[in-house]
Amino acid sequence: MKLMDLFLSNQAAPRTVRIEQAGREATVYLYDIIGESWAGGVSAKEFVPQLAALDVDTIHLRINSPGGDVFDGRAIANALAQHPAHVVAHIDGQAASAATYVALAADEVEIADGGFFMIHNAWTIALGNAAEFEATAIVLRKVDASIVADYQRKTGKSPEELAAWMDATTWFTADEALEHGFVDRIATGQKAAKNQWNLAAYGNAPAALTEPPETEPVFDRAHLERRLSLLETIAP
Repeated sequence: MKLMDLFLSNQAAPRTVRIEQAGREATVYLYDIIGESWAGGVSAKEFVPQLAALDVDTIHLRINSPGGDVFDGRAIANALAQHPAHVVAHIDGQAASAATYVALAADEVEIADGGFFMIHNAWTIALGNAAEFEATAIVLRKVDASIVADYQRKTGKSPEELAAWMDATTWFTADEALEHGFVDRIATGQKAAKNQWNLAAYGNAPAALTEPPETEPVFDRAHLERRLSLLETIAP
């Protein structure tokens, strides 16, 4: 399963989720998987209250994330869009999957030279009979349509072109992300942060992003079973 491969292969990756405030500015580091999973990650329920508590004029959101849970990503993106501060997203390394529309919730988006911006169709893990799988497919198509709408608002591209890029699991270099309107600029004089993620589970991942972790991940079966049990409630 691609989702399981993605999370398990990154269980040992270094994580950073912290907030630093200096005067009327705050810097938020999102160097983690989005959504609480059996492999760890930052959940919306912990991230959003901390963000809402920031009484500042400017927020610098620094991102190096392989993505993660679509609904946690949506909640985080909404919280960023609704915050009264001016939000600047800095893609320091990778913004993949759910991390892309978190970045696009900012008022400005910049990417480091050598960074990547990846878009694809939503994934999930499903259990059940044919009717339940069909219901899950309907949910996934609705999720894809909402993500296309996010990208369209930022880029002005047609839904058809965006959907084709998502179908293909498209990795945009910094220059390509700028050319197609996903970001507003490339950070001057800033090179991409050292890659800490193994993104081999995604199709077409650049070779530099598919290195195995240095340590063997630990599989938490009990947490996985709890997560899978929740999926049974998705289908109407």
